[in-house]
Amino acid sequence: MGTKVMKIFVSIKPNAKVKKVEKTDESHFKVWVKESPVEGKANLALIKTLAGYFDIASSRVSIISGHSSKKKAVEIK
Repeated sequence: MGTKVMKIFVSIKPNAKVKKVEKTDESHFKVWVKESPVEGKANLALIKTLAGYFDIASSRVSIISGHSSKKKAVEIK
């Protein structure tokens, strides 16, 4: 049994007042996080937020491109 891998594209909004996820279509999401984009804090918050949204472990979410960009490709296993 293989694990299904899903690739999504995320627009991240750091320094937001609230933390939320909005699905814009099947593979595109907007994610607001409270953390600032310093020392990878916003990326960690993004991973935790998406893990909560999909109800999976944070270890199953990884950023595959766009580490220093507001637009990221994310893999969910």
